[in-house]
Amino acid sequence: MSLRIVPVDLASAREFVALHHRHNDPPIGHKFSIGVADGHELVGVAIVGRPVSRVIQSEGATLEVIRTATDGTRNANSMLYGACRRAAFALGYDRLITYTQADESGASLRAAGFRVVAQRPPRPGWDTPSRRRTNKADNVSRTLWDTLTSVEVRDASTADSDDE
Repeated sequence: MSLRIVPVDLASAREFVALHHRHNDPPIGHKFSIGVADGHELVGVAIVGRPVSRVIQSEGATLEVIRTATDGTRNANSMLYGACRRAAFALGYDRLITYTQADESGASLRAAGFRVVAQRPPRPGWDTPSRRRTNKADNVSRTLWDTLTSVEVRDASTADSDDE
């Protein structure tokens, strides 16, 4: 098995998410999408867009990993999160966030350099009179994660080396 990051267009990423994501439909739009392949076979995708939270949107240069989906290939999700992180910072964004549901461990996120920022309580749903939506993953606690920027990573590694 030789995993590698590959480009993937939104239509292909959405199709993969529709087939493999456990609890959400594919998002409508994105800033970019990334795939991971084993040989010539696509085994996972990540879709990155602007944050769903309007509060976080207002903070500025932040992106959100809106969906990841894999066929279960070992290490594919960690590889996707790492590639999303590198791409977001290469594009000049300061922060990359994502959410996990209460029953998800976050091991792939930790492996890719993400950290827990907050625990979010269950919300009753996304359906509102002004924007009708089918409720699917409602009433589930979530964990908010983010990544360190390249400057923070450099500062942290310098601080660590100063201690030795």
